Amino acid sequence: MNLTRRQFTKLALAAPAAAWLARPLTSSAASPRPNSVINGVNLGAITYSYRAMPDQSAEAYLRYIVDSGISQIEFMGGPVEAFAGGPAMPRIGPGGRGVALTAEQQIQQREAMAKLRAWRTSVSMDRFKALRKMYNDAGVTIYAWKALSASMTDEEIEYVFNVAEALGNTHVTLELVDDPAQLKRLGDWGLKRKIAVAYHTHLQGNITAFDKAFAASKGNLANVDLGHYVAAGGDPMAFLNKFHDRIASFHLKDRTTPARGAKNVPWGMGDTPLTEILQTVKKNGWKMPATIEMEYEVPAGSDPVKEVVKCVDYSKRALA
Repeated sequence: MNLTRRQFTKLALAAPAAAWLARPLTSSAASPRPNSVINGVNLGAITYSYRAMPDQSAEAYLRYIVDSGISQIEFMGGPVEAFAGGPAMPRIGPGGRGVALTAEQQIQQREAMAKLRAWRTSVSMDRFKALRKMYNDAGVTIYAWKALSASMTDEEIEYVFNVAEALGNTHVTLELVDDPAQLKRLGDWGLKRKIAVAYHTHLQGNITAFDKAFAASKGNLANVDLGHYVAAGGDPMAFLNKFHDRIASFHLKDRTTPARGAKNVPWGMGDTPLTEILQTVKKNGWKMPATIEMEYEVPAGSDPVKEVVKCVDYSKRALA
């Protein structure tokens, strides 16, 4: 794996992490192939769970995933495109919400987006296929990729679905869209390419949140976050039971109700009915992945990999 000087210095300052990242990419006798299908339930994770790890490359993510015992994932967009040689997007402006960019920064942003768009609409799929092979060889499948946006041109949307096909995705994910015309446009792309379009929710998730998307196209499914659902004051079991046939995958985390502060907490300390959710999926034989999203604050002395392992262990106990 090639590291930038900054990455090398950061890893050198953390010797245990550096030694760990130097291990082989593929599984071996010392690092067995992961299997996170637990009593018929497809337990996965989103790579966002590892956002605090020192190396954010696709190669490093594979180590994190395998060491977590995870065999199927939803991949966030950036490392996938970086692995394929995509141009790095520069950080422009202060980055806070509601902070306006200067005229010069707006020009820089447009130029950077134009460069990325040109790359996306001309790149070969060979590196994406190589990424899939690297992950599959280590025992990890990539069921979803989060890169789609309603603001994309038709050429960029075609690119996203080409990458999804190269990665072996069953669906692509994006934030929930409100515009019925865009919902139909994106869903129909999914129907054409036989790869579902699954929309993600945060606190706006409720029993009617996906009505427009479901009505606009049969290609639209849900990538609902059942932890956020609890933090918004809803009953995730009601959504799961009503719409299970329109859920491509769902995110799982433990959050408290609004009355208890709507906090992200370690699994078992909040109000998300984690065991009931997993047992219901098991009982009904539903095959949509339950995606671990480790979003709570990592305790001192731990790291995201160790915390994802705790989530996996909790799930195993819940499904025993």
